[in-house]
Amino acid sequence: MFPQDQQLGLTGIRRESYNAFFQDTWKATDRLVITYGLRYEVNTPLREPTGRASGPQFVGSGVALRQAMLVNLQPAFHTDWSGLGPRAGIEWRVSKHTLWRASGAIVTLLPNIYQTNFITSTNPFELTLFMTAGRGAPLNFQGIAGTFPLPELYAANGQPLFATGRTTDVAPNTEWDLQRFENDLAAITPGHVVHAIAVNGVDTNFRNGYTGAYSTGFDQDLGDVKVTASYVATVGVRLPAIAFPNAYGGAEAGFAPYTKFDASGTITGGFGPEQIISNRSHSTYHSLQTGVQKTSPRFGVGFQANYTFSKSLDDASAIVGQLQGLTNGTRQSAAPQDPYSTRSEKGPSTFDVRHVVTASVVQVLPFGRWLPARRWIHAIASGWNAFGVITLTSGSPFTVYSGVQQTGAGSSGGDRPDQIGQPSLSTSHAVTTDYFGLGAGNASYFSIPINVAGGTGPNQGRFGTLGRNTFRGPAFRNFDVSLMKETALHGETAKLQFRAEFFNMFNIVNFGLPANILTGPGFGMINHTAGPSRQVQLSLKLLF
Repeated sequence: MFPQDQQLGLTGIRRESYNAFFQDTWKATDRLVITYGLRYEVNTPLREPTGRASGPQFVGSGVALRQAMLVNLQPAFHTDWSGLGPRAGIEWRVSKHTLWRASGAIVTLLPNIYQTNFITSTNPFELTLFMTAGRGAPLNFQGIAGTFPLPELYAANGQPLFATGRTTDVAPNTEWDLQRFENDLAAITPGHVVHAIAVNGVDTNFRNGYTGAYSTGFDQDLGDVKVTASYVATVGVRLPAIAFPNAYGGAEAGFAPYTKFDASGTITGGFGPEQIISNRSHSTYHSLQTGVQKTSPRFGVGFQANYTFSKSLDDASAIVGQLQGLTNGTRQSAAPQDPYSTRSEKGPSTFDVRHVVTASVVQVLPFGRWLPARRWIHAIASGWNAFGVITLTSGSPFTVYSGVQQTGAGSSGGDRPDQIGQPSLSTSHAVTTDYFGLGAGNASYFSIPINVAGGTGPNQGRFGTLGRNTFRGPAFRNFDVSLMKETALHGETAKLQFRAEFFNMFNIVNFGLPANILTGPGFGMINHTAGPSRQVQLSLKLLF
């Protein structure tokens, strides 16, 4: 990357946000309360007052419509004025011990700074250059970073892009002659190979996203115990996600419309892979949420237990990148298998957990009442409390990837195979960590569709039929227990608190997700855990 003076990637970011709302609560009767309101929100598009914003935009019209790289981009995208968010809620006291409630709202999801930063700190203000050793062109490695003289940058009119020597003096929406730069760069590098430069940007039609949230449920008092049950749902519309209009690295001519190829299919310039912030994603969430709790001091015990049965579906669970790394053999890609069709990406969210049970209990231990009332015995026996927290969840979803570029759309690491068998997913096999059950034969449940009739790409393949997040990992179980005692010192002005905490008390091994790259090492095997082993912590605090 090349710096600006002594700074690297220095940009100025400005954006204004305006919002207004009103809310009213109407007590219609002694048993009926209605709350309603309306919020309006608008964000101006991100502005870069120093002129260091750039990105790919379409210029011209009709048959002359083409993509160009514009510098000092203004505006980055159009302002979305439709930021209305109505909401309403009802509470009805059905009886002395029963309360019914329902609510609904539309929440505006405004573009955030991170998303719109895709037009800052990018080409041509920062260039990341990779040098690869080739046949007859070795690289000499040194202990220090060497310098590399970048060629002059020119505008499409033939004038130097930074004619004054200042990046802040470029006129708005000046077209950078990307092809000339790629040619000049190739001329001064070994092999003289032209590489299409990868770019980032924001869709000019980038808009607000919306979440529709609605719920209904009841609270029932049973003495000093309260029982609740609710249906809770959300729908995400026009959610931000990365679009790939020029496919992935290594794409062929039929898949990369903004890259230039010669008759032999060799890249001669144009745009490389593009990552464009868009509103292509959507999601749904439905759940049954139940709970029971006791908060009264009767019998010195209090508890709360909750159970959630839910399902979250989407076509992208993250905006960009991987949700998990390759260090443990498990990968979750945010890029769709087919960059031009995300319909096949609809599936369980990567964070979807179908069943969740949580419970907590606190018990005042009555040792002080059971033991003789001598002062020193009472001081030791009184003030004890026991706590317990239980967490039980079903497994998280994961996708199986082939690890092979299957088509001419290039490689994002997100290609999926065909499934031809039904694995028995369990940690109860002869080898506990063999989640698919066949060890070295785990790959036999799948087939990579390459070398097929009508296939494309270097492997003459097609996209796999296996869906996204079609498998579930192992369940999670955890039990935490703690003991606490408080002893009054010097009257009531100070207290000595002792705590003994046991995390994962029963030392349950919670397995993580298995290696999910079909052609990678240890496919179908689990090599990491999802939580720590038993941990004991003792502490002594003086409170005053």
